[in-house]
Amino acid sequence: MSDSLGFLISDISRLMRRRFDERARQVGATRAQWRTLTTLSRHEGVNQGALAELLEVEPITLCRMIDRLEESGLVERRRDPADRRAWQLFLTDKAGPILADLRSMADDLFEQMLDGLPQARRDALADALDTIRGNLAAPTPATPEAAHG
Repeated sequence: MSDSLGFLISDISRLMRRRFDERARQVGATRAQWRTLTTLSRHEGVNQGALAELLEVEPITLCRMIDRLEESGLVERRRDPADRRAWQLFLTDKAGPILADLRSMADDLFEQMLDGLPQARRDALADALDTIRGNLAAPTPATPEAAHG
């Protein structure tokens, strides 16, 4: 079961990414841009290094993304008043409608994905996935082999 469940989760994730990418292209965005904008909307004023950590990407990768988003007028860099060497990141007013469009697309995708599942099963699925995420996010205990190294 573990192999088939792992493949099923992976396949669902791949299909979700593909469907979202198809929809996001309609407004000229990518999934990576949406993820960056959404994370920034939750942490406005963060610096690039901290945002890279939140997104779990390399700082240079994020720097290029922020450059593109800044050129598009969606993000602005402002000097950090506490550290003149650092830049804080903020969304512009132009980002709001794009984020709203992408959120709506994501909501529609989730409705399509969960079509046919009654609310009780949706809730149970969300609870199960939350438990799985918690199990995987928890620190891994040292194995006996590693302890005796």
